[in-house]
Amino acid sequence: MKYVGVHVSASGGLKKAVFRAYKLGATAFSFFTKNQRRWIAKPLTKEQILDFKLACKECNFNNFQILPHSSYLINLCHPEKELLQKSRKAFIDELYRCQQLGLLYLNFHPGNFLKEFNKKKSAQVIADSINIALEKVKGVSAIIENTAGQGTSVGYCFEQLFNIIQKVDDQSRIGVCIDTCHLFSSGYELRTERDCENTFKLFQDIIGFNYLKGMHLNDSKSDFNSRLDRHHNLGQGNIGMTPFHWIMNQENFNNIPLILETIDSNLWKKEISLLLSISNL
Repeated sequence: MKYVGVHVSASGGLKKAVFRAYKLGATAFSFFTKNQRRWIAKPLTKEQILDFKLACKECNFNNFQILPHSSYLINLCHPEKELLQKSRKAFIDELYRCQQLGLLYLNFHPGNFLKEFNKKKSAQVIADSINIALEKVKGVSAIIENTAGQGTSVGYCFEQLFNIIQKVDDQSRIGVCIDTCHLFSSGYELRTERDCENTFKLFQDIIGFNYLKGMHLNDSKSDFNSRLDRHHNLGQGNIGMTPFHWIMNQENFNNIPLILETIDSNLWKKEISLLLSISNL
């Protein structure tokens, strides 16, 4: 079964994110559990939590179809102690919000070492951050998103992602979200079916599909191996439609949230419908 959706706004209340996704014909969705431009948010009220859960039940969204995204402010390998602690505190808070909402996952970007660390040291700091957070909050898994490799970002290749995973104490609560735009921009080919087969064989060999808990399906404005994170709508960028047809007809991508983060929201309903229509699984 394929579950396809988009990253929807939670403006006006978390329950509205659920209804926005449902209105688009989505069978999965992503959202921010708080204002992602701010470090601190008011605690969730019992009413907000209940309203969100009731909306999910009304719209037939189970928790494994929902992949909330953490704030972009969080940097789990920040070289400055004060900002690292601030990031860790915010990450713990977001995991706790997911726990309160009955969700299973929190998708996050691994971080930037800002020229102060090397990548090896950064992987350890990120894993330490994850271990601290998972010890504080039970029942929610941390889902690392691959990056495009822009600047000093960590996690743009499978080896780096697996290096972090290996250092996490409870590997039953760690997973990966693969973004196709980031994958292409970081140097993994996707433009033909053979490319897709080769790239995801590498993924299986290095990380393993057992760790794949979600995907972001995006075309790319950026060139191959450009290390630039520039999303585009499906079929309108440099990747093309081939990998999306391929993904929608591979069993390895069943039963996980497949989330669009494409740039023109006016096309989201059409893109969701298209992806669901081309899947034979």
